[in-house]
This record gives sequence, C-alpha cells and structure tokens, in this order.
Amino acid sequence: MNAPQPEIIRVDQTRIACDGAGDIAPALGHPRVWLQMGADGVVDCGYCDRRFILAGGPADRGEVA
Repeated sequence: MNAPQPEIIRVDQTRIACDGAGDIAPALGHPRVWLQMGADGVVDCGYCDRRFILAGGPADRGEVA
C-alpha cells in the first residue's frame, strides 16, 4: 500500500509559517513553525509533511526533481 502524497501548497514568499490547521481549527493542528525555502523554492513541514512551493520558482516550473 502506498502512502498518501503530501499536500502541496503554492506560496508567494520564501519564509512561511505552518501550523497544520488548513481546513481544521488551529488548535487541532501542530505548533506553529517557521520554514525557510532554499534556492530550489520548496520546503516541507516536519510535522504535517505539507510541501510548500514558491509560485513561479524552480520547483513550480518543474526544474527540481
């Protein structure tokens, strides 16, 4: 059985906050963490596995494997 793919969220900043909330109440998520993207324009949350991709960046254009 394959694991589900991580949720992918396109953002317009390289420094973002994740609290795991999304469609659920923030209290049911995880502690807020700040994430910083590298030159590849992608960063994964270590708590909820969400993947944040910089809109128009290398990962969004398919230049990152």
